Amino acid sequence: MSTTIDVPESSNTKGKTILLGNPARPGGWKKGIAIMDFILRLGAVAAALGAAATMGMSDQTLPFFTQFFQFEASYDSFTTFQFFVISMALVAGYLVLSLPFSIVAIIRPHATGPRLFLIILDTVFLTLATSSGASAAAIVYLAHNGNQDTNWLAICNQFGDFCAQTSGAVVSSFVTVVILVVLIVMSALALGRH
Repeated sequence: MSTTIDVPESSNTKGKTILLGNPARPGGWKKGIAIMDFILRLGAVAAALGAAATMGMSDQTLPFFTQFFQFEASYDSFTTFQFFVISMALVAGYLVLSLPFSIVAIIRPHATGPRLFLIILDTVFLTLATSSGASAAAIVYLAHNGNQDTNWLAICNQFGDFCAQTSGAVVSSFVTVVILVVLIVMSALALGRH
């Protein structure tokens, strides 16, 4: 016993185009932006953690005459550098906690809630990273060049390793700032286009 199905042939294909290839994927370019968002967040986490760790580990001691009388340069000698370490650690912590929201944006590329949440908090932490990076950059500039008007002597001639570490931390913080700016622009583009 077999079953047959009769399908009438339709010769009326006039005006119809046969589409060859894959149909359009749901998400499209918004999914691509979400994937790029996730990758940039991972890079920003690395840059922020690198900045905080490098500044937190910056320490150099110079012996002077005897071992009992020494000059020390450390990040905790400057309140600006303490603020830098704490704020960059907070930025890195936020970026780690924002990764699940970025994954949600990959899975649901047309959802506006996670993107709006991320753009608001990215702006807040961009401000924190910029302020800490700029204040640390000012102190690093004074350490390299000094200031004749206030009799602040350049200490980088004596504390070369300390200055190199703090300069590297400041550069890494500005890499984090640039990545956060790119993340905000990409989120704004994804929210603005329907």
